[in-house]
Amino acid sequence: MGSFSMWHWLIVLAIVLLLFGRGKIPELMGDVAKGIKNFKKGMTDEDEAAHEAARPDPIRPEMSRTVDHKADETK
Repeated sequence: MGSFSMWHWLIVLAIVLLLFGRGKIPELMGDVAKGIKNFKKGMTDEDEAAHEAARPDPIRPEMSRTVDHKADETK
């Protein structure tokens, strides 16, 4: 009691095939796989953008210099 027999699984499979059709299930799985790939690509693109923003610009090194506080002091 509580576990499904082989006949239960065959009936469930038949209903799923009737609802979605034979060609629809692989198409759905392909769409799911594409979505996962795009999600992973988006995550790596965000990581690369964050690393690029954290790095100083090699073309404009003056942008990454700190202010010399002693130059501002007057006596």
